[in-house]
Amino acid sequence: MTMTKHSTFWFSAGCVIAFLVFGIGRPSRAEDQPAESLPGIESKRPESGPFIQIAKGWMVAYRDRIPGTDIHFEMIPVPGGTYWLGSPPDEPGHRDDEGRVRCQVAPMWVGRFELTKQEYTEYMELYTRFKEIERDSDRKIDIDRDRVDVVTAPTEIYDPSYLYEYGDDPEHPAVAMTLYAAMQYTKWLSVVTGRQYRLPTEAEWEYACRGGTQTAFSWGDEATKAGDYAWHIANTDDAMLRRGGLAKPNPFGMHDMHGNVGEWTVSAHTPEGYKQPSGAASIDAIADNLWPNADHNSVVRGGWFEHDPIELRCARRFPSDEEEWKMEDADFPKSPWWYTSDPAKSIGFRLFRSAEDLDAETISKFWNHTSINVREDVQARLDGGRGAVGIVTKPSDH
Repeated sequence: MTMTKHSTFWFSAGCVIAFLVFGIGRPSRAEDQPAESLPGIESKRPESGPFIQIAKGWMVAYRDRIPGTDIHFEMIPVPGGTYWLGSPPDEPGHRDDEGRVRCQVAPMWVGRFELTKQEYTEYMELYTRFKEIERDSDRKIDIDRDRVDVVTAPTEIYDPSYLYEYGDDPEHPAVAMTLYAAMQYTKWLSVVTGRQYRLPTEAEWEYACRGGTQTAFSWGDEATKAGDYAWHIANTDDAMLRRGGLAKPNPFGMHDMHGNVGEWTVSAHTPEGYKQPSGAASIDAIADNLWPNADHNSVVRGGWFEHDPIELRCARRFPSDEEEWKMEDADFPKSPWWYTSDPAKSIGFRLFRSAEDLDAETISKFWNHTSINVREDVQARLDGGRGAVGIVTKPSDH
């Protein structure tokens, strides 16, 4: 991995934890705040890591909380750099859609674990809250007019048994949500915390997964070592998801980047591999991202517990399939928030956050699905009274 000139990275024993204070108002841009007030930023070089030097200070690991709850999640700093996105033709398991390209990635924080059920449940409860507000309010929310502020809530689960097929452990990864729902979760979380959380592009995801390596897996090329770092079908006779963090982390400190559950990205699948702009030495992980433009081709990464090791490679890409994954959904139109059929019951997501806040136009692409069909499905739900929408503000709890 080649490091960019603006970031330096260290690892050592221990972890610096930053505790947070919440106030009221929209998320403020990071450049408007002193380093001491930014979660994950310290003004002086820490004595232990991981930490990364950037212009505004030192990026460190931190622990954030969903306001109004005792639910916490951890974010790990990841340095910027340039790497080969995809896999070489001679890598065992290489596929045609993994054609390689040089890629530039900016510094960011990445969730130490996959998002859990207890975290996602807080977002699910918005449906009831929004419905109560809708009944008591005279003002009808216009999604187009209020697009910057509005958040749509997932409908209640009609048959929870499919979602909790592997148990109802709150520490299990959240699964079965659509890409749209995952994007809306990150939008909601960003508003209530005042920090710009989002899903990754697949270039960012693969970079984080590799942890500075260019091997087939983050631990090397030996598939036989998968059991140490990934939860997958060879670990057990009864394949099922489990709590995160029980296997070894990758070199950057993230757990379950391989296996357990697949993870959403905000990138469209390209069967022919990656495209590099003419004359460019590399692509940018965000600026050159191909945003989802159809309902069936968003990319899931990491593989899941039902897979053999070869499917857990860093470069392996899984295109979504809207029709197949909603096969058992009896609604019309089918839910824009939930999937009902395998393999979607094994797909969740992980939080990412850029070191520098993204501009409004760019972050909107991470929070609002670009597919016209998805937007029309959501509106049809709302028009039929089967969805819920509201404007979220940052709470004042401390």
